[in-house]
Amino acid sequence: MRRSKVWLGVLISGFFIWWTIRGLDWGGFWSALRSANYWWIVPGVLVYFGAVWARTWRWHYMLRHIKAVSLRRLFPVVVIGYMGNNVYPARAGEVIRSYVLKRKEGIGMGASLTTVILERLFDGLVMLLFVFVTLPFIALPAGWNKLVIIASVLFGLLLIFFFAVAANPLRTERLYSWFLRRIVPQRFHERARTLFDKMMLGLHSLRSPREVLMIFVTSTAIWLTETTKYWFVMQAFDFRVPFSVLMLMTAVANLALIIPAAPGGAGTFDVAGISVLKSFGVREAIATSYTLVLHLALWIPITILGFWYMWREHVAWNDFDQAMLEQTGAEERIHQRELALQEQLADKNKLMEADV
Repeated sequence: MRRSKVWLGVLISGFFIWWTIRGLDWGGFWSALRSANYWWIVPGVLVYFGAVWARTWRWHYMLRHIKAVSLRRLFPVVVIGYMGNNVYPARAGEVIRSYVLKRKEGIGMGASLTTVILERLFDGLVMLLFVFVTLPFIALPAGWNKLVIIASVLFGLLLIFFFAVAANPLRTERLYSWFLRRIVPQRFHERARTLFDKMMLGLHSLRSPREVLMIFVTSTAIWLTETTKYWFVMQAFDFRVPFSVLMLMTAVANLALIIPAAPGGAGTFDVAGISVLKSFGVREAIATSYTLVLHLALWIPITILGFWYMWREHVAWNDFDQAMLEQTGAEERIHQRELALQEQLADKNKLMEADV
């Protein structure tokens, strides 16, 4: 990761954290934390891991065209990926889980990363569905309209693009073959074509309306299950809002993760969740304490389990860096060999000219 991107995320998170706590009633905040019944977090965490298991099944379903991977073997990979999102910036956990999957199951990163991107698209569409389903009954908090509009356009355009690409594989293959011939240097043709072929394999699920419906229904069930965790954690605090408000909070808080921030969405998730609760009459001190505890309950268990799976699977952080270094080193060696050949050819031409 470039340090500039890391620091940009930290600065953005710092701004949103400052925005969250400015003018906060600290006495009310600490009082809400002290009086909370934290036993309610236990069923919330159990429900959350049910959602993680459902995410594993969805990925298993999307990968089956490439290779059938059992849920038992895939679950640790998913957990490691979500842990990576919590501790690495720029949602690098998505790349991490594709790398671990490649190491464990031999599935190319291009294909698995494409399925991960599709997951995120369907997640975004479900978040927007939550917003639009609840809007007739409850109003969107002021200031978040633009985020919803931007997300709607972004997810809509990306999904249309992927549907168009997957609908006609032969036409798409002709297009990227033309692109490779005209744009990409010859030495990268084989690698680039392999990458494009794997990406097309990852889009296989979009060719069947039944499979698209299955992925969408599963994604909806995943996020309704996660919203249930929000409901369980709410029972620990002295406030009550309808489940539909928690659906809206789930949607807005997770759409806020589009904004670049520090790992785990620090600051962006919190200010979005708090603003939703405040819009429905929850006192700021209670809304802040609840959102903080909820965020930690989402972050800590899967991060700890992810580290444990990393240890069990013998995965180290430098494995990911080493993979990038090896790839860069291979390309550099190829480039150096080509330069050497060009220099040899130039020397031969000079000798021939001298002889003449």
